[in-house]
Amino acid sequence: MAKKNFLVDMDGVLVHGSTMVPGADKFIQSLIDDERKFAILTNNSKYTARDLAHMLNKAGLNIDESLLFTSAMATAEFLASQKPNGKAFVIGEVGLTAAIHSQGYIQTAVDPDFVVLGETNAYSFDQITQAVRLINAGARFIATNPDPNGPSESGTIPATGAMAALIEKATGKAAFFVGKPNTLMMRTALNHFDMHSEETFMIGDRMDTDVLSGISGGMETILVLSGSTKREEIDKYPFQPKHVFESVADINVTQFD
Repeated sequence: MAKKNFLVDMDGVLVHGSTMVPGADKFIQSLIDDERKFAILTNNSKYTARDLAHMLNKAGLNIDESLLFTSAMATAEFLASQKPNGKAFVIGEVGLTAAIHSQGYIQTAVDPDFVVLGETNAYSFDQITQAVRLINAGARFIATNPDPNGPSESGTIPATGAMAALIEKATGKAAFFVGKPNTLMMRTALNHFDMHSEETFMIGDRMDTDVLSGISGGMETILVLSGSTKREEIDKYPFQPKHVFESVADINVTQFD
């Protein structure tokens, strides 16, 4: 029987901000020692895979950039599949702009095919106004992920979903969200890493994104309680994870075959 693969969420599962979840390094090493195929996923679109690999390394996790997949990368691949070598007006950080450039896209405010919204450290009212006008003029509205907020070293901060809601309200047009819980993110990641859903577990800390997208994508799911979800909240959802652990430190990968 083939060994199971693992797609592993990053924030709340392996790290809290720049701090490693205790035991996450041993979990990653156990995947390597048991020769498991695995990859790290994140809805965070701010950073490139190389930047994230560096950040994880500084936190004590030795993970190569080739094993990282972001909502920015999934969004860029989606744009290329919709309209190769198109044009986009992009609001986001280098993780998103670099991914879109890598797909042969021109980034411009002049007659773009798409308006693409991702996370950024400095949302500009002028940029939002420009996005609203371009969407009203016919550009299609794409956002990297629907998360309304996210963690930071100093506490909760607004995220892409919250800003997308503002633009949706101003335009009357709904965004298409590429990242989790959209199964497009999961399917794109599975294809990117040459994995099959029936042979892969999704590990995450959020019921409404990680577990939902894993189940929707045909994978078995593992919820860890080291991030956003508390144990007493699990039963509130109509879907359930296959397994629940306090953290990845408690997962024995050899039992999943």
